[in-house]
Amino acid sequence: MDSGFWFEAGALLPSIGVGLIFWFAIRALLRADRREREAEREAEQEYLRRADQDEGSRTVR
Repeated sequence: MDSGFWFEAGALLPSIGVGLIFWFAIRALLRADRREREAEREAEQEYLRRADQDEGSRTVR
């Protein structure tokens, strides 16, 4: 049986591959969450800006 470096390194390849897939998945989730929070913050600011404009444009009767 071959007990060289490449045999042992080859045994680690599946674990390294799974680790990389996990890393890419978690990275994608975190980036998506960050973008979603930014979009939500911008939407809330736009809503508040429009609400302030609406209050300012109303006339008191």
